[in-house]
Amino acid sequence: MLPRQRWTASVDDEESGVKGSDARLVLDSDRGTLRRSKRSHTSSRRPHSITIDMHRTTVVSGLTYQPPRHNTNRRISAYSIHLSRDGRTWGQAVATGTLADDATTKTLSFAAKGTRFIRLTATAETGARGPRWSAQGINLLGEPGTTPASVVDLPRDGWTASNEEAGVKGSDARLVLDSDRGTLRRSKRSHTSSRRPHSITIDMHRTTVVSGLTYQPPRHKTTGRIGHYSISTSTDGVAFASPVATGTWKDDDSTKGATFTRPATARYVRLIATTEAGRRETPLSSAAELRLSSPAKPAVHGAWGPLKGFPLVPVAAAVLPNNKLLAWSAYAHDRFGKAHGYTQTATMDLTTGKISRRRVANTRHDMFCPGTAALADGRILVTGGSNAERASIYNPATDKWTSTSNMKTARGYHGMTLLSSGDAFVIGGSWSGNPAASKNGEVWSPSTGTWRKLPGVPVKSTMTADPKGRRRADNHQWLYATSKGRVLHLGPSKQLNWISTKGDGTITPAGTRADSKDAMNGNAVAYDVGKLLTLGGATAYENAPATRRAYTVSLNHSAHPVSARTGDMAQARAFSNSVVMPDGKVAVFGGQSTPVPLSDARSVMTPEIWDPATGRFTSMASMAVPRNYHSVANLLPDGRIFTGGGGLCGNCATNHPNGAIFTPPYLLKPNGAQRPRPHITSATPAKVARGTKLPVTTDSAISSFALVRAGVATHSTNNDQRRIPLSYRTKGANSYELSIPADPGIALPGTYMLFALNKKGVPSKAAILTVVSASFTPRHVKPPRQNAS
Repeated sequence: MLPRQRWTASVDDEESGVKGSDARLVLDSDRGTLRRSKRSHTSSRRPHSITIDMHRTTVVSGLTYQPPRHNTNRRISAYSIHLSRDGRTWGQAVATGTLADDATTKTLSFAAKGTRFIRLTATAETGARGPRWSAQGINLLGEPGTTPASVVDLPRDGWTASNEEAGVKGSDARLVLDSDRGTLRRSKRSHTSSRRPHSITIDMHRTTVVSGLTYQPPRHKTTGRIGHYSISTSTDGVAFASPVATGTWKDDDSTKGATFTRPATARYVRLIATTEAGRRETPLSSAAELRLSSPAKPAVHGAWGPLKGFPLVPVAAAVLPNNKLLAWSAYAHDRFGKAHGYTQTATMDLTTGKISRRRVANTRHDMFCPGTAALADGRILVTGGSNAERASIYNPATDKWTSTSNMKTARGYHGMTLLSSGDAFVIGGSWSGNPAASKNGEVWSPSTGTWRKLPGVPVKSTMTADPKGRRRADNHQWLYATSKGRVLHLGPSKQLNWISTKGDGTITPAGTRADSKDAMNGNAVAYDVGKLLTLGGATAYENAPATRRAYTVSLNHSAHPVSARTGDMAQARAFSNSVVMPDGKVAVFGGQSTPVPLSDARSVMTPEIWDPATGRFTSMASMAVPRNYHSVANLLPDGRIFTGGGGLCGNCATNHPNGAIFTPPYLLKPNGAQRPRPHITSATPAKVARGTKLPVTTDSAISSFALVRAGVATHSTNNDQRRIPLSYRTKGANSYELSIPADPGIALPGTYMLFALNKKGVPSKAAILTVVSASFTPRHVKPPRQNAS
């Protein structure tokens, strides 16, 4: 939290002489005092706002709001936050959202930025209980200490660094530029070196715009970590301006960031260490790596919208046919544990941005750590978790939750997918339920609402070699449904398997994922017909190094899928989320270089996009908030991507009850404006049978069409998302006839987003279609006959 010396506060509706209405009361560190809006009739005309003037420009990344402790009818529900350097020009909101209706302190985050004035505006009160709002305290949060947001790393070719001690091993300043965390730069060992400050200066040998610095402490050594720091810039290496960033970094080995109060045009950047972290006073200051960043270019790196606050940590999320996003967490909006029989949910209207909230209790199901499937009729099936045997269904047409029959085997953290038949398949999930029970496969039927066991599909051959055993080894399975009710199990174990769900079921080995090791908490994404990308993950659920590696897996009409290594990601990550885009590229968000549940240490803040045409990953604009364990990502019908969540650990610093929308480069001009995009003017009928033709008209010429299935994301998995490029013929000017695949193993039944892309690769907003069954006998190569294992 930032120190509040000299701060002042003012409100738009200050009521002189009324006890408790003084805006300054939110800054007095006394929870017993209160700031409230007017009692008058006109005060019901929201919004109400309060503005804090820090009387200096500094980096701010959020605020904390303390609702009234006892008076429930004055709590803020919906809010927005604006920033200004001069108190006159405010610009667009940096954060909006909806808060949970309780007395806990709320953290409202946004992308770190240099500012002087912060305005919190209350647009609604919780429960619509009254025209007033109150705050018992407001604090501002400074530099978050992570990689600066909305920036990209500058290329370091030709750079040099100075202030080294000749002849002392590990003291070469150039080592901070070698992309090797194992090498180390440290200050002099001499007695005088204990007289801080210590400094290191980077010479980029060219003048460019710099907006942030990233500092990687030594990985294994605790001594020499920088505590308090300042950063200055120069164009000539002689005259250094006043600091563009100051702060104190946390005493651990995670990557640190410093956002400049404003971007600087510079050739030289000097990092000055004024104290050592942890109050140690050794005569050393050390750095494993230093990087500099520049503002992202929208047409190359994409752009982030304002942070959107949720009344819960969105641990699971589904895109609905009615242009809404459904999210849910657990029995509490910020924590999980035991089986409470109810779940906190929230729905965001993607048209208006409004978020509504609900506690779902009628299904007696705490839906934390579940399996998920998007059903053929657009409903969402949620199974197991904290109430490990339960199964619930959300119907977007009626906005209602109902129960279906319990699973035969209680489970949580299991894999689940829809089958080509419209049934749903689950396997694994030893995190919940009877720990002695094998979490073998079973299938749910939508026609009967009942489950049947698959004794021929034991979970054993799908497990990783996790050192904690089955409880962690059968979690979050990667499943890809194909024809005749079959499923390709392609991870996270290195062993692949074909699964048949007919009768008692069978499971047969299908080779390995090239030279990949087990990759728990990695991702698998179907980017084309029968083609999948797997990326990231680790050999154990937690506390094992993640990998940068990525692989393609092609069914290739053969019994054994063909796996091959593709380009590596720039950064290793587990607990990340991946999304297939309309153009076939795959975007990956968040994760950690070493997975640790409920931690933000070693967070990867830079998304990447993989291009199947080149096999390469490209870094995108960095995120404002870490997205690790308990985070999600979903493709939206307008071609943008929602990512949010992380945490769910009660009163801790790693709760992230928010999300943000990423606009990929294909939608943006160099100045950040929207590129002209095509529009689908007609795509009827909205329900289309497999193997039929779909007439489509647009407002301009189109080069390609693609269906992307609306899936459900949770715990780094989204087994139902898949992209299907469509063949078509041109019937006239901007008139087309699309061929819907006849194979139910390609076009699974359910809700799809239909995108039209022009020759520049710009996608339209999606038309929402439902693919329904049609009589069809698929042709495919059967897997070899082998004994079930």
